[in-house]
Amino acid sequence: MSVIETFYEVMRRQGISRRSFLKFCSLTATSLGLGPAFMPQIAWAMENKPRTPVLWLHGLECTCCSESFIRSAHPLAKDVVLSMISLDYDDTLMASAGHQAEAILEEVMTKYKGNYILAVEGNPPLNQDGMSCIIGGKPFIEQLRRVAKDAKAIISWGSCASWGCVQAAKPNPTQAVPIHKVITDKPIIKVPGCPPIAEVMTGVITYMLTFDRIPELDRQGRPKMFYSQRIHDKCYRRPHFDAGQFVEAWDDDSARKGYCLYKVGCKGPTTYNACSTVRWNGGTSFPIQSGHGCIGCSEEGFWDKGSFYNRLTDINVFGVEANADQIGLATGAVVGAAITAHAAVTALKRAGNQASSASSDAPSHDRINHQ
Repeated sequence: MSVIETFYEVMRRQGISRRSFLKFCSLTATSLGLGPAFMPQIAWAMENKPRTPVLWLHGLECTCCSESFIRSAHPLAKDVVLSMISLDYDDTLMASAGHQAEAILEEVMTKYKGNYILAVEGNPPLNQDGMSCIIGGKPFIEQLRRVAKDAKAIISWGSCASWGCVQAAKPNPTQAVPIHKVITDKPIIKVPGCPPIAEVMTGVITYMLTFDRIPELDRQGRPKMFYSQRIHDKCYRRPHFDAGQFVEAWDDDSARKGYCLYKVGCKGPTTYNACSTVRWNGGTSFPIQSGHGCIGCSEEGFWDKGSFYNRLTDINVFGVEANADQIGLATGAVVGAAITAHAAVTALKRAGNQASSASSDAPSHDRINHQ
């Protein structure tokens, strides 16, 4: 197998100092949520392991995943593409085209058989023998199966590759399906989102390069380090939800005050992603921070779940909607078992405060401090 330069060798050749290299490793560890103790492991991997050959295929999609990827800030996409991995084929980003591009694909598949990573953006249509998506004169489904055959792992970029997204939305005339419905004999890492967060994409690649294994996945095949918590759990508007302060209509006074967007359709309580912690545009913001509710784009079938602005009504298991109107009411009514623990504590505290006010004539030693 041909020798590929290590990440560190490429950086040194580009004039990057040792100090800057170690700083990069430290920032990478932080962005992955690994802590400073893992920095030496990342540095060792960058210094000793050859860059990983990656073949990036495009099926039915809008290229928003690539658009997100090239805007990564931690680490920079240029560092990932030019140094950490050997992106040998990507028909959107590569300079080659036509027969030359196809020849490169065949060469890499032969040289690095069983040692390359297949990254897929978009999905294959099955109807009409896959003729709704043609790559190099052949159905994309054929290219996908051929390249996946000798890949050591597959990354499904975005909701298109992970779940099917808008292409697979009802009535799905092309019979578009997610990658795992076609490729069933390879480990698949799903990185959903429309598009996924840039740092989540580069973080997954960095982890795989550093530790030479796929990250720990949840039961749906998503990396736990980015998809283990609901957006609602870490949303900065969560205190308003617990206090019963909701936006009732767009641009009302509550919206201008930054209250919770749950009643105007925010899907944060049922969406697992890192938007509220990693955020977008280099950590600058995310949809809820800009005043728009989460549309749940990283969850399966989000296009078929009704209007993005309809209030959630079927999430009893999470204990949110059953008491959203009751939290913070002056009556402090008895709350049901379906309320989330955090919301229940808030409601009980409010009931306790009123009880304290009602007993203002009682001796001070009989009063209970509910604060």
